Amino acid sequence: MYQYNDLDQALVEERVAQFRRQTEQFLAGEMPEDHFRALRLRNGLYIQTHAPMLRVAGPYGLLNAQQLRKLAHIARHYDKSYCHFTTRQNIQFNWPKLEQVPDILAELATVQMHAIQTSGNCMRNTTSDHLAGVCVDEIEDPRPYCEIIRQWTTLHPEFDYLPRKFKMAVSGALHDRAATQFHDIGLHLVKNADGVVGFKVLVGGGLGRTPVIGQVIKPFLEKKHLLSYLEAILRIYNLFGRRDNKYKARIKILVRETGLAEFSAMVEQEWLLIRDHNELAAERINKVIAQFAPPAYEADAKLDTSFAQHQQSNAAFASWVQHNTADHKIAGYRAAYISLKAPDSPPGDITDVQLDVVADLTEQYSFGEIRATHRQNLILADVKQADLYPLWQALAAQQLATPNIGTVTDMICCPGLDFCSLANAGSIGIAKEINEALDDIDYLHDIGELKINMSGCMNGCAHQSVGHIGILGVDKKGTEWYQLTLGGSSENEAAIGERLGPAVAKDQVTQAILTILDVYLKQRLEDEPFLDMVNRVGITPFKEHVYANH
Repeated sequence: MYQYNDLDQALVEERVAQFRRQTEQFLAGEMPEDHFRALRLRNGLYIQTHAPMLRVAGPYGLLNAQQLRKLAHIARHYDKSYCHFTTRQNIQFNWPKLEQVPDILAELATVQMHAIQTSGNCMRNTTSDHLAGVCVDEIEDPRPYCEIIRQWTTLHPEFDYLPRKFKMAVSGALHDRAATQFHDIGLHLVKNADGVVGFKVLVGGGLGRTPVIGQVIKPFLEKKHLLSYLEAILRIYNLFGRRDNKYKARIKILVRETGLAEFSAMVEQEWLLIRDHNELAAERINKVIAQFAPPAYEADAKLDTSFAQHQQSNAAFASWVQHNTADHKIAGYRAAYISLKAPDSPPGDITDVQLDVVADLTEQYSFGEIRATHRQNLILADVKQADLYPLWQALAAQQLATPNIGTVTDMICCPGLDFCSLANAGSIGIAKEINEALDDIDYLHDIGELKINMSGCMNGCAHQSVGHIGILGVDKKGTEWYQLTLGGSSENEAAIGERLGPAVAKDQVTQAILTILDVYLKQRLEDEPFLDMVNRVGITPFKEHVYANH
């Protein structure tokens, strides 16, 4: 895991001191609200419906036990004893007091964390595969390149005020678990015909009001040109991206209106001017790679027999292993998911007590490191098979072992009207209602992999456009209604969900979901996944049943 050097630490600490002065000036009435707004957003501070919300960066989703304990401490002393994990591997506090935010940032700085550029029209936190470094289908670990990008993007003077926010994701595996096709820039580590590893570069993807699948702008980019090519793309966007309309300001609109061929030609021309002056030296790449060296795996871990014995004797444990663990490239190890989707808990929330327990488990069972996933869960990536049973017991005691990863109740859900001032409709309550209606775990497992994403407004923070089932809250004359989409995916075969029909009333959403699931179970082929069935039959059978009585 990357460790700050003196420069990193000084930058974060100076940023804290700067924002403390700015906050004091604002509270004293010496700074206009419009001026302070731009400054607070650059430090991750929003003003929500009930209180400020502070978004903390989780660089490519990687955290350590010390950082978890600090998050727990902040939740206890500055918030309401919990925090929230987002779809971009960040952490949010929903109830801090404005005057205490500089103190929170100072606390975060002591454990190499910050909130820099987690909001505003700037380059946001770079995200990645939560199984990076351990998955069996990996070409190369993407995290060192995420870290190089993090260092390059942080307080970059040329791109501090872009036309709109800008998001990047990096994947190093054959299976895209980082939704790279729905980012402003997506990077895939690939091998060319000579076996050399470089990057396939995608541009112009995005979700929100106008979901767009990114397009390949460069099939193969040498590693040494990574930063210069990113800079060329950002320069063209900064020059020509629209600033007159925030709904048309993202790079996806610029690429669409310009055309990929012309946009690519402009990037190529700009890149030729700068690429020889900004090469990424192999020495620098190797230095960062060294900070992501594999932990000290035990060679005899694969000899353990207790793991299989516990699965045979304990059905609940076997179910958790099947649904909440993943294959590991090292024999005798598995990656273990920590579900933040217990039936009675808002998706993505975790309490201070749970954070402290998870910090202890992280040190005890996974070399002191943990990752946040894109579906608002956590994962211990390096757990010996022999340790999975005691880990499961400890997680179950904290309601963190619901065996539902990838199932219907593993929903992505934004805060909705409960917190967000932009929302048109609630989402947490709907998620709870759906969970209560699907409380039979055997039924969930029979349904199989099915991803529900639910957002309370068109901004789409919960990525409803790419859910197998998408739920979008809309406002109709002051009442909450919900549009449903089917067939979305953010993985390799990326797809934008198709709208099922007219929006349904709030009290009809759960029944509509149950009807969709019933149609699937009755009409699927043997072991046919939900997404495959939708692609095979289309949305008509679902539409006929959902709107049968309308």
